[in-house]
Amino acid sequence: MAIAKKINRRAQILQALASMLQTNPGQRITTAKLAAHVGVSEAALYRHFPSKARMFEGLIEFIEETLFSRINKIINEEKDSTTRCQLILRLILGFAEKNPGITRILNGDALMGEQDRLRERIAQLFERLETQLKQVLRERKLREGKSLPAEEAIIANFLICYVDGRINLFIRSKFTRRPTEGFNDQWQLISTQFFLN
Repeated sequence: MAIAKKINRRAQILQALASMLQTNPGQRITTAKLAAHVGVSEAALYRHFPSKARMFEGLIEFIEETLFSRINKIINEEKDSTTRCQLILRLILGFAEKNPGITRILNGDALMGEQDRLRERIAQLFERLETQLKQVLRERKLREGKSLPAEEAIIANFLICYVDGRINLFIRSKFTRRPTEGFNDQWQLISTQFFLN
């Protein structure tokens, strides 16, 4: 029973941190403010997480697990590479839209002044996403026999830059410009450019 309470308290702390990232854009979140938001002492926070960096790592782990488990599902269920790319982009943008506070971690805004390893981990996450798209594009040539107008690496990088731009616009607009807004029309342009062959 004590284990369940500990897990729930950890989840509660991470949810509170994500909520504060959404409602306090541009402000640094201290452990004192977080403890007050959760309704516990700072010492109680440190019983669940040895440092604030570990709290951010907990949210980064949530991002990684959520995105990559769903990407694996897309790849297992959908065989067409164009549709795979479309669904992966929509997944990332939809995740950002549903988790505005966590989106500030994705663009690095919430990690300013925090440990370098946190920003490095987000950079690695985006590299993994780009590599995944590159692999999908490579399979398009090998499995479907369809050519691309440019190298897989160039197209994969363009797609990641598109997602990154939509995420940054969402944050700059104080979460009013939804990342998925206009996605279908934008995807039409992207697919016309890259996937008609």
